Amino acid sequence: MYSYKIEQAIKAASLLHQDQLRKGSVPLPYLTHLMAVTLILRDYTTDEDTLVAGLLHDTLEDTDYTYEELVEDFGEKVALIVQTLTEPGSSDQDKQSWLEIKKNYAKQLRKGPIEAVMIAAADKTHNFRSMVEDYYDDHNGFLREFGTHLDNRLEAYQNIANAINSRLADGIVHEFNHTFKTYKDFIFDVKDNLS
Repeated sequence: MYSYKIEQAIKAASLLHQDQLRKGSVPLPYLTHLMAVTLILRDYTTDEDTLVAGLLHDTLEDTDYTYEELVEDFGEKVALIVQTLTEPGSSDQDKQSWLEIKKNYAKQLRKGPIEAVMIAAADKTHNFRSMVEDYYDDHNGFLREFGTHLDNRLEAYQNIANAINSRLADGIVHEFNHTFKTYKDFIFDVKDNLS
């Protein structure tokens, strides 16, 4: 699905994230993640605002773009979805631990718009796939990039998975669950190699 609003969201995401790179064995432009999330979403919805929010889901968290600008440029619905996907405390990480931030994010997903839950499922699906693909044979690289607190990672993402599964019953949730299982198996392998 292509529309003027989606084109504007692609342009906005490109400009707002232009100097950002993805973590990984190859530092790809951050836009690759946003496009991948949107393509995953497109398999499950044709809702324009959901696809636009998928493209913009990290803008409030990772750029100087404000909620008010998001409302003005893309409307209240898109802004509310993106706000739900913005990790609470992410801009002030010294006050909350990484695990607390992820737990609070899971709480937001339990209460927010269902479109936000779909985007969270697509976002995590792409993140998990990327991590497993990049680090399948490079556990030390994974530990250097993402840290050694593997039990915290499992707990945090299980909380998010529980929130997603409490809100979605079909469609994208099956793809998410399959990818999350693959990610958990990878983390267990990393843990075994640490022993």
